[in-house]
Amino acid sequence: MVILGFDTATRVATSALIRDAEVLGERTSRAISVLQDVDQLLRDAGLEPPELDALVVGTGPGSFTGLRMGLAAARGLAFALEIPVAGVSTLEALAAGSPGSVPVIDAGRREVFVLLDGEPRALRAADLELEPGTSCVGDGAVRYRAQLEAAGAIVPPDEGEVHLPRARFHALLAQDFGPAELVQPVYVRAPDATVTT
Repeated sequence: MVILGFDTATRVATSALIRDAEVLGERTSRAISVLQDVDQLLRDAGLEPPELDALVVGTGPGSFTGLRMGLAAARGLAFALEIPVAGVSTLEALAAGSPGSVPVIDAGRREVFVLLDGEPRALRAADLELEPGTSCVGDGAVRYRAQLEAAGAIVPPDEGEVHLPRARFHALLAQDFGPAELVQPVYVRAPDATVTT
């Protein structure tokens, strides 16, 4: 089974091409380049788009715009290729890349997205209760390193691979493939903009 996965929820978009749990290729870029990355992954693997069996997309939480771009790309590709899609939490994929670590994504507004009791939440980094020695990974851990380390957490070096929600983990975690329109983003909090009448 050939699966294409990508995540555009954070500042660094990741994409991966997987065949039967083997990584054929990976790329990192910005969300706006994800379709170029997909094209390059397929070319490098010597595959054509119709050879894809399924897609996996990161559902967040993360950047509102980034999430919408990723979901729109997944829906467009799934529709054009007539293949199923699965959504995987960006936090869960980040955690899969560093087992035992707490995934921390920069949420803007001086907050981070984390998993608390298995549910995504937004809170101030200073309010995150951690056991001393807990490893924290993700762009939120990098941004709020000083606060997290002051609370006793360990944050790997900024350039560490563990801070990226690698799309290969999305592909490995994916379970429920189905129609693209059923894959919904996880925003955690209400949007900044509101509609007035």
